[in-house]
Amino acid sequence: MGMTPYDWLILLAMLALMIGGVTLSKRRMRSVADFLAAGRTAGRYLLSVAQGIAGLGAISIVGLLEMNYVAGFSLSWWGLTMGMVILIITVSGWVIYRFRQTRALTLAEFFERRYSKRFRVFAGLIAFLSGLINFGIFPAVGARFFIHFCGLPATFSLLGWSIATFPVVMIILLAIALYFVFSGGQVAVIITDFIQGVFVNVVFIGIVLFLFLKVDWGQMVEALNMAPENASLINPFQTGNVEDFNLVYFVIGIFGVLYGTMSWQGTQGYNASARNAHEAKMGSVLSNWRNFPQNLFLLIIPIMAYTVMHHPDFSMMAGYVKGVLTGVGTEPIQNQLRTPVILTQLLPVGLMGAFAAVMLAAFVSTHDTYLHSWGSIFIQDVVMPFRKRPLTQRQHLNLLRWSIGGVAVFIFLFSLLFQQSEYIFLFFAITGAIFAGGSGAVIIGGLYWKRGTTAAAWTALITGATISVGGILIHQLPAELFEISRDHLPALGRSFWASLGWLYDINGQHYWAMGMFSSTILYIVVSLLGDGKSFDLDRLLNRGKYAIKGETNVADVKASRGWRLLGMGKEFSRADRVLYIATYCWTGAWTLIFIGGTIWNVAHREGPLNIDDVPGRAGALLAQTEILVDGKNTGIDDWNRGAARLDSLLVAQPDCDHAKLRQRLGLFLFRAERNDEALVHLQRAVELDPELGRGWTVLSQAAYACGEMELSQTAAEMGARFMDGVSASWVKYWRVFIWLQVAISIFVIIWFTLGGIKDIKLMFRRLDTMGRDEKDDGLIHRD
Repeated sequence: MGMTPYDWLILLAMLALMIGGVTLSKRRMRSVADFLAAGRTAGRYLLSVAQGIAGLGAISIVGLLEMNYVAGFSLSWWGLTMGMVILIITVSGWVIYRFRQTRALTLAEFFERRYSKRFRVFAGLIAFLSGLINFGIFPAVGARFFIHFCGLPATFSLLGWSIATFPVVMIILLAIALYFVFSGGQVAVIITDFIQGVFVNVVFIGIVLFLFLKVDWGQMVEALNMAPENASLINPFQTGNVEDFNLVYFVIGIFGVLYGTMSWQGTQGYNASARNAHEAKMGSVLSNWRNFPQNLFLLIIPIMAYTVMHHPDFSMMAGYVKGVLTGVGTEPIQNQLRTPVILTQLLPVGLMGAFAAVMLAAFVSTHDTYLHSWGSIFIQDVVMPFRKRPLTQRQHLNLLRWSIGGVAVFIFLFSLLFQQSEYIFLFFAITGAIFAGGSGAVIIGGLYWKRGTTAAAWTALITGATISVGGILIHQLPAELFEISRDHLPALGRSFWASLGWLYDINGQHYWAMGMFSSTILYIVVSLLGDGKSFDLDRLLNRGKYAIKGETNVADVKASRGWRLLGMGKEFSRADRVLYIATYCWTGAWTLIFIGGTIWNVAHREGPLNIDDVPGRAGALLAQTEILVDGKNTGIDDWNRGAARLDSLLVAQPDCDHAKLRQRLGLFLFRAERNDEALVHLQRAVELDPELGRGWTVLSQAAYACGEMELSQTAAEMGARFMDGVSASWVKYWRVFIWLQVAISIFVIIWFTLGGIKDIKLMFRRLDTMGRDEKDDGLIHRD
């Protein structure tokens, strides 16, 4: 279904609402500090909602839809451990609180105060270049979405000229984002991002509830149950063969959340926009709640998309989607577009327009925020430190706008020319790590360790950048080059080529991990080898005798030691404590569920193939054959060899016939793309054992591939009916999990919307009445 006039009207109405937000805010932007950090006037709810949608963005929506299509429910389970890590970070104010205490307008300004001006310039340049490359694919991904979702033609005619739609759509979208940033700086960015954040959350829940009427729970279970063994989309403990987005990806992410707090500067304006350090900390705590609507949508929609592409009930729709994607760029681009194209077939009039408006809001929210961030960083941290004379407010603001415009031109050209070769989130990991790989050690060491040295900061940042740039370069080389070079340069040795091959095969997430660990170790070692002098952190953090009046609001002078141990000191009101306790209880409950579920699953864990009941020669040969296909990179030749072994046994010894042997033979033939032959053996397998769940699921897939949809549908139902006990328990868990998420999401939308509206009123009141300091421009004034 394409976009109707009603859908376009909804899209335009959302755009008008965003422009209205800019109109309300732009006259209140009167200084450099207003442009860079909204005059430090934002409250917790406004910050939380606005920063949440700014960090999501159209490209992140597409990337998460892509990732969860591959991973299914599994990553949501492992995400429970990250919840405890995030809780510790947020309730302690880890990094966020101390950075806001510095009153720095950019991260690199803090680096100058803590380390040196030269390091500020170097770090600002690395952050800028890293962000620029990372940002480079954003317009392309967003434009492709709108072209395929809205049904726009590849070209159109104008004055007799045939013009490609792709660059024109990018220009229009970038122009909208630029208008927002130019008009009101960070003030306009925060207000419009909040409006967009509320709208996005409402539409997300509406779409989820509607699509449950189109794709029911039973169909989803049947489709997910067909996933290959050890690549389960239901049971998170059977995911060893899930490519890229597996447990290793997740474990690296856990460490990265702790190490990389505030390292990524794409939303750097928000880091300095809070009214004070306490509001920044409370906004961070609220992030434990704000993401429920987004997480629910980005989990369940790709699972519904997977169902459409694999369940026989949707075979006609799947065929249409495959036809649309055929010939659309590279495989990574097809992966990005798969779920959006499926949504065009599932959503009715009204919701089509609403989702298009969501993607417009998400696109603009991220682009205006990122344009603001990278353009500001370049001027504030790379250009301005070299100036000997300060600029006037007007000159400074114009220079910031010119820089932001330059960033927009670069990412337009980059998106037009760059060929993406991997998943969005793997590209994010490796390009973002150019700066974030080393900056975490520099930030944490600078804020928390008096012994951290400037030499250590240089070492850590250079190490992280070098590892990441190396990863980018090696991934641009064709695989054939390694084979040719190995043959012509044998003197370099087998171990050298093996190491180089390993570096080529690992993804961006692994390079990020290498950068983080190496930079941390070197920062510590180099600091310990320094002169041993201690840095005055009180002066840096404006505390003690350096405290600034009005930066700390005391709500309870006599806060007890018990409250302080829980992270609730003298700045906490009764309402703040209620929020903290609720957050502790919610996250703690899910942590206990995770621990209990893990123990239960380990106790009941079964292998993919239990051959204890397969007698004699058949059982022995099955065990030997499994070795051939043990791994996620098993090729067609290996599947064929395994099938040949089992088939020869059946021919030679017909009395060895067994349901599990037939099931494995059918599976091997199916993986070898010999579908008709597979069908025969799989039908025999379920004939021998009608309760063989895996036999039914593979039979459903083989029948689907052969075009026998009635048989495929029956087999899918039987496969779900005779699912193993552990997986069946997971199905029950996920059903309860989903509906609990729906209930909490509705509550969160109402709660945060009301809190954000109150914060906007207070923010406008402060901007209208407070005085401005012209020297508050992000530069270190030493007079």
